Amino acid sequence: MTVYGVAQLTIRDRATYDRYSAMFLPTLRRHNGTLLVADDQPRVVEGRWDAQKIVIAAFDDEAAFERWYHSSAYRAIVGDRLAATHGPLIVAKGVRRT
Repeated sequence: MTVYGVAQLTIRDRATYDRYSAMFLPTLRRHNGTLLVADDQPRVVEGRWDAQKIVIAAFDDEAAFERWYHSSAYRAIVGDRLAATHGPLIVAKGVRRT
Protein backbone atom coordinates (compact mmCIF):
# COMPACT_ATOMS: atom_id res chain seq x y z
CA MET A 1 0.00 0.00 0.00
CA THR A 2 1.31 3.46 -0.88
CA VAL A 3 2.60 5.54 2.02
CA TYR A 4 3.29 9.24 2.15
CA GLY A 5 6.09 11.01 3.96
CA VAL A 6 4.75 14.39 5.07
CA ALA A 7 7.00 17.11 6.47
CA GLN A 8 5.67 20.35 7.93
CA LEU A 9 8.65 22.65 8.14
CA THR A 10 9.60 26.03 9.49
CA ILE A 11 12.92 27.03 7.99
CA ARG A 12 15.38 28.69 10.37
CA ASP A 13 18.51 28.61 8.19
CA ARG A 14 17.77 29.02 4.47
CA ALA A 15 21.33 28.37 3.22
CA THR A 16 21.60 25.08 5.10
CA TYR A 17 18.11 24.05 4.03
CA ASP A 18 18.89 24.88 0.40
CA ARG A 19 21.98 22.64 0.59
CA TYR A 20 19.77 19.81 1.90
CA SER A 21 17.10 20.51 -0.70
CA ALA A 22 19.61 20.30 -3.57
CA MET A 23 20.48 16.74 -2.57
CA PHE A 24 17.00 15.58 -1.52
CA LEU A 25 15.57 14.58 -4.92
CA PRO A 26 18.48 12.34 -5.94
CA THR A 27 18.11 10.36 -2.69
CA LEU A 28 14.37 10.09 -3.21
CA ARG A 29 14.66 8.93 -6.82
CA ARG A 30 17.19 6.20 -5.91
CA HIS A 31 14.48 4.64 -3.75
CA ASN A 32 11.62 5.08 -6.23
CA GLY A 33 10.06 7.84 -4.16
CA THR A 34 8.00 10.50 -5.88
CA LEU A 35 7.87 14.12 -4.78
CA LEU A 36 4.21 15.18 -4.86
CA VAL A 37 4.22 18.51 -3.02
CA ALA A 38 6.88 21.04 -2.04
CA ASP A 39 5.11 24.31 -1.26
CA ASP A 40 6.74 27.22 0.57
CA GLN A 41 3.43 29.06 0.92
CA PRO A 42 0.46 26.70 1.23
CA ARG A 43 -2.87 28.42 1.69
CA VAL A 44 -4.66 27.61 4.93
CA VAL A 45 -8.38 27.27 4.31
CA GLU A 46 -9.51 26.21 7.79
CA GLY A 47 -7.93 26.17 11.21
CA ARG A 48 -4.42 27.15 12.18
CA TRP A 49 -1.19 25.95 10.61
CA ASP A 50 2.07 27.08 12.15
CA ALA A 51 4.54 25.68 9.64
CA GLN A 52 6.02 27.51 6.67
CA LYS A 53 6.45 24.72 4.12
CA ILE A 54 4.88 21.36 3.38
CA VAL A 55 6.61 18.51 1.56
CA ILE A 56 4.83 15.28 0.58
CA ALA A 57 6.57 12.30 -1.01
CA ALA A 58 5.02 8.98 -2.04
CA PHE A 59 6.57 5.54 -1.64
CA ASP A 60 5.34 2.12 -2.80
CA ASP A 61 5.01 0.91 0.79
CA GLU A 62 6.31 1.52 4.29
CA ALA A 63 9.36 -0.69 3.70
CA ALA A 64 10.35 1.51 0.74
CA PHE A 65 10.02 4.62 2.91
CA GLU A 66 12.20 3.01 5.60
CA ARG A 67 14.86 2.00 3.05
CA TRP A 68 15.02 5.59 1.80
CA TYR A 69 14.95 7.18 5.26
CA HIS A 70 17.70 4.92 6.59
CA SER A 71 19.80 4.89 3.40
CA SER A 72 23.37 6.12 3.59
CA ALA A 73 22.58 8.78 0.96
CA TYR A 74 19.74 10.26 3.01
CA ARG A 75 21.62 9.89 6.31
CA ALA A 76 24.41 11.97 4.73
CA ILE A 77 22.09 14.97 4.22
CA VAL A 78 19.38 14.73 6.88
CA GLY A 79 21.56 16.55 9.42
CA ASP A 80 21.21 19.69 7.33
CA ARG A 81 17.41 19.45 7.42
CA LEU A 82 17.41 18.87 11.15
CA ALA A 83 19.77 21.80 11.73
CA ALA A 84 17.92 24.16 9.38
CA THR A 85 14.27 23.43 10.14
CA HIS A 86 11.78 22.72 12.84
CA GLY A 87 8.74 20.50 12.41
CA PRO A 88 7.50 16.93 12.19
CA LEU A 89 8.01 14.27 9.56
CA ILE A 90 5.22 11.71 9.55
CA VAL A 91 4.37 8.62 7.51
CA ALA A 92 0.73 8.17 6.50
CA LYS A 93 -0.79 5.14 4.84
CA GLY A 94 -2.73 5.64 1.63
CA VAL A 95 -6.33 4.62 1.14
CA ARG A 96 -7.15 1.45 -0.75
CA ARG A 97 -9.53 2.02 -3.59
CA THR A 98 -12.31 -0.52 -3.95
